[in-house]
Amino acid sequence: MSELKTIYDRKLKLELPPGQSAFLWGVRQSGKSTYLKTHFPDSYYINLLKTDLFVLYSKSPNLFREHIQALSTELKSRPIIIDEIQKVPLLLDEVHYLIESESLSFILCGSSARKLKRSGVNLLGGRAWKFEFYPLTFAEIPDFDLAKALSHGLLPPHYDNTHFKRAIRAYISEYIKEEIQAASLVRNLPAFSRFLDAVGFNQGGIVTYANIASDVGVDAKTVKEYFQILVDTLLGIEIPPYQKKIRREILSKSPKFYLCDVGVANALANQTLHLSHNETLQGEAAGHAFEHFILMELVAYRGLHEKDFPITYWRTKAGLEVDFILGRGEVAIEVKLSMEVRARDLNGLFAFVEEHQPRRALVISQDLLPRILTGPEGQEILIIPWRDFLTRLWDPEQCLALIGDLN
Repeated sequence: MSELKTIYDRKLKLELPPGQSAFLWGVRQSGKSTYLKTHFPDSYYINLLKTDLFVLYSKSPNLFREHIQALSTELKSRPIIIDEIQKVPLLLDEVHYLIESESLSFILCGSSARKLKRSGVNLLGGRAWKFEFYPLTFAEIPDFDLAKALSHGLLPPHYDNTHFKRAIRAYISEYIKEEIQAASLVRNLPAFSRFLDAVGFNQGGIVTYANIASDVGVDAKTVKEYFQILVDTLLGIEIPPYQKKIRREILSKSPKFYLCDVGVANALANQTLHLSHNETLQGEAAGHAFEHFILMELVAYRGLHEKDFPITYWRTKAGLEVDFILGRGEVAIEVKLSMEVRARDLNGLFAFVEEHQPRRALVISQDLLPRILTGPEGQEILIIPWRDFLTRLWDPEQCLALIGDLN
């Protein structure tokens, strides 16, 4: 008997007025198709992963227009959904025509806009709103299990999967085949595979193109292009440095890079997370995964609430560092796996507070209860358990009290 799929309460609010179209972008297997079928059950649905449709519309895009025009008035009154739109970019001209001539509404779904942007195709000139879909978040999972999230990752097919390691390996192979090879995004596929391995081991670190290029066997310019491919195909995100300099010198202008999912990052780094005898997370790998997880929650919160505040990191030449700075320095966040955070572990955060005076400075940890920790110059740091932080982050009123309105 096959296992029943868990139904998650996704937080995206894709609500369109009559006649409005939308793009919905999201990394593969994040649940976009399931979401659309659930929220628009009566819409006409076209999936370009179907070989016959892909071949038909690739050869004769005009047939798409003729098929849509033949739909009933009732079906044309609802958003028409096209999944994997990036596979047949020429359909966007037909979509544009139908929006203009017949006031139809479309939801255009895909895992990457890179091929569309690089081909110079019609992106509808602002006629479609842009939405982004994310892997699962804390707020979407009942009985959230942190150890499972950090080990399995938060893509829906992996989180509750007993065979998650095998599933993630297949996912990475499929990604290379479908997104990279099929779309002809790189010429040297073996080099790109070596690059992915290097990214896994450098996960969450400051990007040094020359060093990675030496490991991969290509030049630094090519490595920079490879990173851009990961960003464009939504498999990764770059976090730039916070650049407002007061007294201390900033270490680097290079970004940090994080993959879209902690489970995928674990697989590429070939690392397994460890639990102590009382089932608490421990070790360097778990610490990096915990930091990565908190970042992805912040990214998803920002996107799903249609906010645009920057997320950066801070580091000086002396090695003082803060994991995440939100907005223009209003909120400073350090992520620690510790069960009891101590002042000696927070020199970077104390230094940032002293120099930049953020509205809120906090440490997300495995502490049992919130507390205020006072620094050597009287700086106040809120130590907050991770579950408390995420509960408050995803609650509109509590979030405002926690980090304020960053827009």
